[in-house]
Amino acid sequence: MRIAVSGSHSLGKSTVVNDWVVGHGDYIREEDPYRALGLQGPYEILFREASTRLHNGIQLYYSISRVHRYTASDHRVIFDRAPVDYLAYSQYTANQGTTDIDDEYVTSMVPAVREALDRLDILAFVPKSDAWPVAMEDDGIRPVD
Repeated sequence: MRIAVSGSHSLGKSTVVNDWVVGHGDYIREEDPYRALGLQGPYEILFREASTRLHNGIQLYYSISRVHRYTASDHRVIFDRAPVDYLAYSQYTANQGTTDIDDEYVTSMVPAVREALDRLDILAFVPKSDAWPVAMEDDGIRPVD
């Protein structure tokens, strides 16, 4: 079973993924691309109206490459973020008009995202909430504003 947890930042995706792995020890946990590439890797990745094609593109294609790594339906893996999230993040930035991300770029991402989603068994969406059901943790990774 290949599961991806999707949603905006700081909603509890990592908590869900971590709890899942604790309860299902036979699952592999795939890290959020930002953490793998930005915090633990070689890139400076900016967010929101400051993100660029490079920032969102490397995260998207890293995410897609990890999905493609697990081709068999009997692979047990849970992804902390889904490729589709980068469409939403990129569209937000395109709407701001502050970087090289525009509507055409977002549209160009769609075929690769669709193909990756076809390789997942479950896409679990964590929705935005007006009230935090779990206290926000200031762990130095996420914005707490």
